[in-house]
Amino acid sequence: MHTPQTTPPPVRLLYRVQDAAEVLSLSRSVVFELLRSGRLRSVQEGRTRLIPYEALREYVASLEDVA
Repeated sequence: MHTPQTTPPPVRLLYRVQDAAEVLSLSRSVVFELLRSGRLRSVQEGRTRLIPYEALREYVASLEDVA
């Protein structure tokens, strides 16, 4: 019997811009531009801009939709 693949839970729920850039293999400036344009969601805690794990997955899915 074939069991469906499940995505393992994320190691972290929130990523700083630098960490998100590394995960996405993009530069920090590209990530900031994605945030400014609204293509990548983020939240703010105090003065820190954080990107939720699900926002990273949504962004990658949007790239796959275009391809």
